[in-house]
Amino acid sequence: MIRRHPYLFNTLLLLGALLFSIALGAVWIPPQTILRILAGQLPFVHLLADWSTAHEAIILSLRLPHTLLVALTGAALASSGAAYQGLFRNPLADPYLIGVASGAGLGAVLMMTLNGISGQLGLYLIPIGAFTGAILTVLLVYNLARVNGMVPLTTLILAGVAVGAFASALTSTLMLGTDLQIHRAITFLLGGSPIAGWQPVLAVLPYMLVGMGLLTFSGHILNVLQFGEEEAQQMGLDIRRAKIFVIIVASLTTAVAVAFSGVIGFVGLIVPHILRILWGADYKRLLPLSMLAGGSLLLFSDMLARILIAPSTLPVGIVTALAGAPFFLWILRRAKREVFW
Repeated sequence: MIRRHPYLFNTLLLLGALLFSIALGAVWIPPQTILRILAGQLPFVHLLADWSTAHEAIILSLRLPHTLLVALTGAALASSGAAYQGLFRNPLADPYLIGVASGAGLGAVLMMTLNGISGQLGLYLIPIGAFTGAILTVLLVYNLARVNGMVPLTTLILAGVAVGAFASALTSTLMLGTDLQIHRAITFLLGGSPIAGWQPVLAVLPYMLVGMGLLTFSGHILNVLQFGEEEAQQMGLDIRRAKIFVIIVASLTTAVAVAFSGVIGFVGLIVPHILRILWGADYKRLLPLSMLAGGSLLLFSDMLARILIAPSTLPVGIVTALAGAPFFLWILRRAKREVFW
């Protein structure tokens, strides 16, 4: 089933992750109760309300928006990671490793300090600041890493680490120089949402729908780019426009994920690699599968973050880093073998 039905398998996995994420917490809520409460919110569905009002309030006001935000963030990071890898033709072009996530975080924090995170206008301007930071970062890293029209692995990682570290340092300085709470600042930098409830979900949803929708249609572009720029141009692809399009869309998708969920690493690295091993490197299929699997991966990571030091909660970025760092080293070792053997 896994090999023959990738969309069905990943959709079922995501639905299961969504359900158990809502169920998990200080108070365990049975999945069947969750389904009845959610079904009761649908129009033209009339159910006997045999559940407690406390469970309904917990689900609808706290756990459901948190779960949806985590799933959307995972989908955005995984699909943008796949897009960057296809664009640069580099297996390590993750939004975190090449500094784009840090740049988006800097833009988001700058907008927070200028507008105030609690203001309604400021809330909707945060993704714009994150997008601006992401675009500037990816362009800077790309130009620093480019050598004779190519983007070698070594220069890409070195440029990404340097620019990402600089952006993170500026972000920390901004946070320490304002009245933002230190705990909230640290949580954001380690991959945690600074705002709870439905507001961040509603703020990022339009941007994410546009970003991930356009990424889905970039599969053909990325497939053609895998032949190299000269051959892609001979096949009729406008290289400059194609690159600009993918950079803008992938940066938008990364930016809105970082804006309200913090700087989370390695999701865009792990998910596309696993999917390529299982179902191949066709970007027409890889991108939508990355959205489904990315949501599942980050949801399971978030559940683990809530369990490890319960009743406290770890920022989910710590969990993804603990899993992603060894995965990164494994990929790097494979890349070295390909070069030398």
